[in-house]
Amino acid sequence: MKVPQIDLWAHHEPLMKEFHQALDRVVKSNQFILGQEEKDFEAACASYFGVKYAIGVGNGTDALGICLRALGIGPGDEVITTPFTFIATAEVIIALGAKPVFADINPDTYNIDPDKLEAAITDKTKVILPVHLYGQAALMDRILEIARSHNIKVLEDAAQAFGSTYKNKKVGGLGDVTIFSFFPTKNLGALGDGGLITTDNDELYEKCRLIRVHGSPKKYYHTLIGQNSRLDTLQAAFLKIKLNHIDSYNGARVANGTAYSEGLTDVVKTPAIHPDCNHIYHQYTIRTPKRDELKAFLNESEIGVGVHYPYPLHHQPVLEYLGLPQGSYPESEAAAKEVMSLPVYPELAEEQRSFVITKIKEFFS
Repeated sequence: MKVPQIDLWAHHEPLMKEFHQALDRVVKSNQFILGQEEKDFEAACASYFGVKYAIGVGNGTDALGICLRALGIGPGDEVITTPFTFIATAEVIIALGAKPVFADINPDTYNIDPDKLEAAITDKTKVILPVHLYGQAALMDRILEIARSHNIKVLEDAAQAFGSTYKNKKVGGLGDVTIFSFFPTKNLGALGDGGLITTDNDELYEKCRLIRVHGSPKKYYHTLIGQNSRLDTLQAAFLKIKLNHIDSYNGARVANGTAYSEGLTDVVKTPAIHPDCNHIYHQYTIRTPKRDELKAFLNESEIGVGVHYPYPLHHQPVLEYLGLPQGSYPESEAAAKEVMSLPVYPELAEEQRSFVITKIKEFFS
C-alpha cells in the first residue's frame, strides 16, 4: 500500500467544478490583480478570524517581511524568535539588516518557551516573533505579558496554524499582527503561492497595505518605499472556495492525529497538546531517537514522511556568522535529530492510516 506524505489531487478533485467556475469569473472580470474576488477573500478571512483587517500578499515570507517593515525594523534592531522553524522566519529579519536572537523551545510542544524570553531581551529588542509550529499555538498570554512589560511588539508566524486556537480564540488576532502562508501543502493552501496578514491595528494595517503595492495610496503617488507583493485574484478565488471547507479539513486532520496518538503512544513520543490550545496538525510529528532508521524503514514501505526540521537555524551555514555553537539551544538541537512527520492530510484513508501505524509498530518490534 502506498501512502504519500500528502495527496493534493485527492484534496482538490472534489472542488474542480468550483475552481473552473472561479477561473471563468476571474478571466471575464479582467481583474487579475487585487480584483473583487481578492477583496472578498480578505473580508471572509477577517470575519473568520474576528479581526478588523486581512491583507492578501504574495506569500508567507513576504508577509513576514512586510510586517517587520511596518513595525519599523531595520539595522541595529533585534527580533527574538525560535531556532526551530523554517529559514524564512529568520531570513526576513536579516534581509532588513536586523539581528535574529533565538530563544529555545519547549520540548513537548516545539514552540518557543516563554520562560526563555527574558534572558534574550536587550535594549535593541523591538519584536518577539513566535511561530505556531505544526498547527498548535504558542503560549500567547505569557509572551504578550513579557512583550508589553518591555514595550515590545509581537508578530505571530501562523504559517502552519490556519484555524488553530488559543484559549478558544482563533490565532490571527492575538498579537499586534499575524501572518499566514497559503503554500499548497498548508491546511489552507492555494493552487500556487499566497500569504495573508491580519491585524486589529489601524496604523499597521495602513502601512502593510501600502508596502505591498509600492508604497502607493493612489496610482503613481508613493508615500513610502514599498514592494510588489499582492495575492493575485485567481488564487484568492480558489482560496475562498477552500475557506468554506477549512474547519472540516482541520477536523479530518484532528481525527487522523487522534487515531495516530491512540495507536502509537507506546512506541514513540506523540504530539503533546497544551490545555489552552487545540492542534490542527499541519504536521503530525512524532519523536524517537531512532528517527533516521524509522524514516528509512517507512520509505521502503512506500510511506511518505518528512522531517520538519533537520537543522535548527543557528546550525544553518548561512547563519554561522551569529557564532552560536553546538549546545546553544539544546532543546531545538535535540528535536532536530528526533522529529518526523507522518501523513495526516484530510483525505488519508483509514486503511492507509492503519497501515502506517502497523508498520511503525513492526519496526519497533
